[in-house]
Amino acid sequence: MTTVIPKELIHKGDGLQVVVGLGQSGLSVARYLTEQGYRVAVTDKQSAPTLAAQLPAAVDIRQFGAIDTELLLQATRIIISPGIPLTTEAVVAARQANIPVVSDVQLFCEACEVPIVAITGSNAKSTVTTLVGQMAADAGINVGVGGNIGVPALNLLANNDMALAVLELSSFQLETVTNLGAQVATVLNMSPDHLDRHGDMLGYHQAKHRIFQGAQSVVINREDALTRPLVADNLPRISTGIHAPDKGQYGLITDPDGQVYLARGTERLLSADKLLVKGRHNLLNAQAALALGELAGLPLERMLMTLQHFTGLEHRCQYVAQVADIDYFNDSKGTNIGSTMAAIEGLGAVYAPKDGKLLLILGGQGKGQQFGELVPLINQYVSQVLLIGEDSTQIEAHLSAAQLDDDVVRHQCQTLEGAFATIKDVTASSLSQVKAVLLSPACASFDQYASYSARGEHFTQLVAQLATDV
Repeated sequence: MTTVIPKELIHKGDGLQVVVGLGQSGLSVARYLTEQGYRVAVTDKQSAPTLAAQLPAAVDIRQFGAIDTELLLQATRIIISPGIPLTTEAVVAARQANIPVVSDVQLFCEACEVPIVAITGSNAKSTVTTLVGQMAADAGINVGVGGNIGVPALNLLANNDMALAVLELSSFQLETVTNLGAQVATVLNMSPDHLDRHGDMLGYHQAKHRIFQGAQSVVINREDALTRPLVADNLPRISTGIHAPDKGQYGLITDPDGQVYLARGTERLLSADKLLVKGRHNLLNAQAALALGELAGLPLERMLMTLQHFTGLEHRCQYVAQVADIDYFNDSKGTNIGSTMAAIEGLGAVYAPKDGKLLLILGGQGKGQQFGELVPLINQYVSQVLLIGEDSTQIEAHLSAAQLDDDVVRHQCQTLEGAFATIKDVTASSLSQVKAVLLSPACASFDQYASYSARGEHFTQLVAQLATDV
């Protein structure tokens, strides 16, 4: 029975809180608001949400099968899940009726009494969030890590001893957050993503930059002007970048012998070869974590120790194995062009000095992106492009139109199994320059997989299978 109490008995004056969308964040909101003594209703477009059985018994109004407009119009406040667009008809009607629409992150920041490190960006936000959280933990700080990274922000409030909160925030979460008030906030980088949701880069940029509202300090990327907040210049700020840094900033110093160092000002902090993760993008991630940690008050020596033990995250340019002298990397989390560009450039620069090229697996659901932007890096570092998924034909057309070099061979493989059949043929040739295989699809996975992680796990399985066949 979906509705226990008739909706006509519910009035705005009762303070009804309506949760829209019953994923993990929606469930956390329902539990939190119920514990706070609110009257809570839940609505979801699925007819039988899998998490419905975990709702508190006190949530006695449950409208499933569609987002219920009538229910939303009776709300005092609506808490919307990240996966529900603000353009949903029922949500539009509620906003037109001046009913507040907020996210779980808004509830968290209103209740949180400890400093918040807030992290967003088109790419690498999970890696940097994890790094900062580990740096804090290694420094002996009771830290909560959550948000878009998997643990709903509200769940962190159960830790009564939490002294620092580190949040990964998506553009979907941020578009309904006002005055986050973070101790330190950053937009790591900006590249086209989720344009099917935000409409254009301006809408995407505006959503991301809500992270700076009320921030006490900021970290910016010197190489990406779109990461700079339009806030007062007197805010403490630290920058990161690939070039030698100015005093008090982070960057890279390269010695005459080619050795690269993470640096703060003129001080060499750590040589790049001491890091277990590879590629220039990971050196930028390390800088961002150091800068965020500095502004959050973490000790530098402890942060540098954490960096030396960090092995990276699953499905994020993750080293899988070496098979027949070829390295395999799982970057299934590379679901947009910017992420894939970072992976190609980062790994390509590692193998180029050895006259090696990458074999790149691209494809899936393209999300309206322009894949021609990949061409300069593909021409520089890639010899084979294997295309899979729903938009593979369109992606190949974009690459061709952007003047992909004739000596970069393209293969339409449809699936990962098809790609691995092609990999066997390509790498068997004595003329092959391929030294590394990189799965970095630049696309969503939902045409063929339940998630990017499922796609990455399948890739890893196929690598293991290939190893047994060699």
